[in-house]
Amino acid sequence: MATVVLDPPPAELLVVIERRRRDGVDRFDEVWEGVLHMIPAPSFEHAMVISQVMELLGPPARVAGLIPGTGGFNLGESAQDYRVPDGGLVRAGTAGVWLATAALVVEVLSPDDETLAKLTFYARHDVDEVLIADPAEHSMRWLALDAGEYRDVERSRLIELGRAELLQRIAWP
Repeated sequence: MATVVLDPPPAELLVVIERRRRDGVDRFDEVWEGVLHMIPAPSFEHAMVISQVMELLGPPARVAGLIPGTGGFNLGESAQDYRVPDGGLVRAGTAGVWLATAALVVEVLSPDDETLAKLTFYARHDVDEVLIADPAEHSMRWLALDAGEYRDVERSRLIELGRAELLQRIAWP
């Protein structure tokens, strides 16, 4: 369900936003060009998939000099426009609250999520690859940035791992 509240936000909404912040349930929230997207915490099944994917990406990522990051991170340049992928790989030397780019981001689909709408943002931020896992379909898409657009690929261009290998090793919930 999408809800749009025009500025200024009513006091009741500010109370909800502050309560989400205080309780720590806003860590997956995103801001899309100044518009707050309140994202619920993922299901346990979602967490199982991201955990397995990141465990499998870790060893080849480290061999390639990339650093795995899980638990979500802020991809963007400010609090006014950022996304929070489920996980990803970044290059050595990456640090801070706002990451301008990533080598690879991982998204696990949830019912009614906005993963596919994030692709243009990721392309604008020069994210080299996007891995999308779909627990409902027991499938994965591996996308690589090519001339500003993502194209399906069978193997990563960054690490020694491919979609088929990854699919074989996931124990889907």
